[in-house]
Amino acid sequence: MAKTARDITTVDYTGLDDPALLGQCDVNIFKASGPGGQHRNKVSSAIRLLHRPTGVTAQGCDHRSQHANKRSALKRLRMKIACQVRRSVNAGQPIPEVVASCLFVPKGAKDDAKKRLQVGKRDKRFWSVGRFLLDMLEAGGGRLSEAADAMEIGTSNFVSVIKQDRHLYEAAQKIRKHHGQGPMK
Repeated sequence: MAKTARDITTVDYTGLDDPALLGQCDVNIFKASGPGGQHRNKVSSAIRLLHRPTGVTAQGCDHRSQHANKRSALKRLRMKIACQVRRSVNAGQPIPEVVASCLFVPKGAKDDAKKRLQVGKRDKRFWSVGRFLLDMLEAGGGRLSEAADAMEIGTSNFVSVIKQDRHLYEAAQKIRKHHGQGPMK
Protein backbone atom coordinates (compact mmCIF):
# COMPACT_ATOMS: atom_id res chain seq x y z
CA MET A 1 0.00 0.00 0.00
CA ALA A 2 1.42 3.40 -1.00
CA LYS A 3 2.00 6.00 1.67
CA THR A 4 -0.02 9.18 1.47
CA ALA A 5 1.52 12.65 1.76
CA ARG A 6 0.24 12.82 5.34
CA ASP A 7 2.03 9.57 6.26
CA ILE A 8 5.30 10.88 4.83
CA THR A 9 5.18 14.02 6.90
CA THR A 10 4.31 12.33 10.20
CA VAL A 11 6.98 9.61 10.25
CA ASP A 12 10.51 10.41 11.48
CA TYR A 13 12.56 8.42 8.98
CA THR A 14 15.79 9.95 10.31
CA GLY A 15 15.27 8.18 13.64
CA LEU A 16 15.02 4.68 12.15
CA ASP A 17 17.90 2.28 12.65
CA ASP A 18 19.97 1.26 9.61
CA PRO A 19 18.17 -2.03 8.79
CA ALA A 20 14.72 -0.41 9.05
CA LEU A 21 15.71 2.56 6.87
CA LEU A 22 17.43 0.29 4.36
CA GLY A 23 14.28 -1.84 4.20
CA GLN A 24 12.40 1.18 2.86
CA CYS A 25 14.93 1.75 0.08
CA ASP A 26 15.56 0.48 -3.40
CA VAL A 27 19.27 -0.42 -3.48
CA ASN A 28 21.26 -0.09 -6.70
CA ILE A 29 24.82 -1.46 -6.77
CA PHE A 30 27.12 -0.18 -9.52
CA LYS A 31 30.71 0.55 -10.51
CA ALA A 32 31.89 4.10 -10.03
CA SER A 33 34.98 6.07 -10.90
CA GLY A 34 36.93 8.05 -8.36
CA PRO A 35 39.39 7.32 -5.54
CA GLY A 36 40.30 3.75 -4.69
CA GLY A 37 43.49 2.94 -6.51
CA GLN A 38 44.10 0.07 -8.90
CA HIS A 39 41.16 -2.00 -7.59
CA ARG A 40 38.63 0.79 -8.11
CA ASN A 41 36.68 -0.44 -11.14
CA LYS A 42 37.21 -4.18 -10.65
CA VAL A 43 34.00 -4.78 -8.69
CA SER A 44 30.65 -3.11 -8.20
CA SER A 45 31.00 -1.46 -4.82
CA ALA A 46 29.14 1.85 -5.15
CA ILE A 47 25.65 2.06 -3.64
CA ARG A 48 22.70 4.23 -4.61
CA LEU A 49 19.66 4.30 -2.33
CA LEU A 50 16.20 5.50 -3.29
CA HIS A 51 13.98 6.02 -0.26
CA ARG A 52 10.58 4.92 -1.58
CA PRO A 53 8.32 6.86 0.84
CA THR A 54 10.00 10.24 0.24
CA GLY A 55 11.68 9.85 -3.16
CA VAL A 56 14.99 11.08 -1.72
CA THR A 57 18.16 9.50 -3.15
CA ALA A 58 21.69 9.20 -1.78
CA GLN A 59 24.77 7.35 -2.86
CA GLY A 60 28.02 6.12 -1.40
CA CYS A 61 31.02 5.50 -3.64
CA ASP A 62 33.92 6.78 -1.55
CA HIS A 63 35.28 3.39 -0.45
CA ARG A 64 36.33 0.11 -2.03
CA SER A 65 34.08 -1.75 0.38
CA GLN A 66 30.40 -2.13 -0.51
CA HIS A 67 29.51 -2.24 3.20
CA ALA A 68 31.36 1.02 3.92
CA ASN A 69 29.64 2.63 0.93
CA LYS A 70 26.26 1.43 2.23
CA ARG A 71 26.94 3.06 5.62
CA SER A 72 27.96 6.30 3.87
CA ALA A 73 24.85 6.24 1.69
CA LEU A 74 22.61 5.72 4.75
CA LYS A 75 24.23 8.67 6.55
CA ARG A 76 23.73 10.86 3.49
CA LEU A 77 20.14 9.67 3.12
CA ARG A 78 19.34 10.67 6.72
CA MET A 79 20.90 14.08 6.11
CA LYS A 80 18.95 14.63 2.89
CA ILE A 81 15.64 13.55 4.40
CA ALA A 82 16.20 15.89 7.36
CA CYS A 83 17.03 18.82 5.08
CA GLN A 84 14.46 18.24 2.31
CA VAL A 85 11.32 16.67 3.81
CA ARG A 86 9.24 18.96 6.03
CA ARG A 87 6.62 17.91 8.58
CA SER A 88 3.92 20.23 9.84
CA VAL A 89 4.35 21.18 13.50
CA ASN A 90 2.55 23.59 15.83
CA ALA A 91 3.97 25.61 18.67
CA GLY A 92 1.43 23.98 21.01
CA GLN A 93 2.21 20.35 20.24
CA PRO A 94 4.57 18.42 22.52
CA ILE A 95 8.24 18.25 21.60
CA PRO A 96 9.20 14.77 20.32
CA GLU A 97 10.99 12.55 22.83
CA VAL A 98 14.18 12.44 20.75
CA VAL A 99 14.42 16.25 20.92
CA ALA A 100 13.32 16.46 24.56
CA SER A 101 16.14 14.06 25.48
CA CYS A 102 18.62 16.70 24.23
CA LEU A 103 17.08 19.56 26.25
CA PHE A 104 18.28 20.49 29.73
CA VAL A 105 18.19 23.37 32.20
CA PRO A 106 21.70 24.68 32.90
CA LYS A 107 23.03 24.00 36.40
CA GLY A 108 22.44 26.87 38.79
CA ALA A 109 19.89 28.53 36.50
CA LYS A 110 16.66 29.99 37.80
CA ASP A 111 13.45 27.98 37.48
CA ASP A 112 12.16 30.26 34.71
CA ALA A 113 15.44 30.13 32.71
CA LYS A 114 15.42 29.01 29.11
CA LYS A 115 16.41 25.45 28.40
CA ARG A 116 19.49 24.51 26.36
CA LEU A 117 19.52 22.17 23.39
CA GLN A 118 22.69 20.15 23.13
CA VAL A 119 23.33 17.49 20.52
CA GLY A 120 26.57 16.75 18.70
CA LYS A 121 26.89 16.05 15.01
CA ARG A 122 28.09 12.50 15.73
CA ASP A 123 25.13 11.77 17.98
CA LYS A 124 22.65 9.34 16.37
CA ARG A 125 19.84 11.76 17.30
CA PHE A 126 21.40 14.68 15.39
CA TRP A 127 19.39 14.41 12.17
CA SER A 128 16.11 13.83 14.00
CA VAL A 129 16.76 16.94 16.07
CA GLY A 130 17.94 18.88 13.00
CA ARG A 131 14.82 17.92 11.09
CA PHE A 132 12.63 19.11 13.97
CA LEU A 133 14.49 22.43 14.12
CA LEU A 134 13.88 22.96 10.40
CA ASP A 135 10.22 22.00 10.83
CA MET A 136 9.90 24.55 13.64
CA LEU A 137 11.64 27.19 11.53
CA GLU A 138 9.19 26.51 8.69
CA ALA A 139 6.22 26.69 11.09
CA GLY A 140 7.56 30.00 12.45
CA GLY A 141 7.65 31.58 9.01
CA GLY A 142 11.45 31.48 8.91
CA ARG A 143 11.74 33.60 12.06
CA LEU A 144 14.44 32.23 14.35
CA SER A 145 13.07 33.82 17.52
CA GLU A 146 9.61 32.33 16.96
CA ALA A 147 11.01 28.83 16.38
CA ALA A 148 13.33 29.07 19.41
CA ASP A 149 10.58 30.44 21.67
CA ALA A 150 8.27 27.56 20.69
CA MET A 151 10.98 25.17 21.89
CA GLU A 152 11.67 27.28 25.01
CA ILE A 153 15.35 27.73 24.08
CA GLY A 154 17.37 30.81 23.20
CA THR A 155 17.75 31.99 19.63
CA SER A 156 21.55 31.75 19.79
CA ASN A 157 21.26 28.15 21.01
CA PHE A 158 18.89 27.35 18.12
CA VAL A 159 21.32 28.85 15.60
CA SER A 160 24.38 27.16 17.13
CA VAL A 161 22.84 23.70 16.67
CA ILE A 162 21.89 24.49 13.06
CA LYS A 163 25.39 25.77 12.30
CA GLN A 164 26.96 22.44 13.29
CA ASP A 165 26.34 21.06 9.80
CA ARG A 166 26.58 22.98 6.54
CA HIS A 167 23.67 21.10 4.95
CA LEU A 168 21.41 21.90 7.89
CA TYR A 169 22.55 25.52 7.78
CA GLU A 170 21.86 25.77 4.02
CA ALA A 171 18.40 24.24 4.47
CA ALA A 172 17.62 26.79 7.20
CA GLN A 173 18.80 29.60 4.93
CA LYS A 174 16.48 28.36 2.16
CA ILE A 175 13.53 28.30 4.54
CA ARG A 176 14.30 31.85 5.69
CA LYS A 177 14.67 33.07 2.11
CA HIS A 178 11.38 31.40 1.12
CA HIS A 179 9.62 33.37 3.87
CA GLY A 180 11.29 36.67 2.98
CA GLN A 181 13.71 36.67 5.91
CA GLY A 182 17.34 37.75 5.63
CA PRO A 183 20.20 35.27 5.87
CA MET A 184 21.49 34.09 9.24
CA LYS A 185 24.89 35.37 10.24
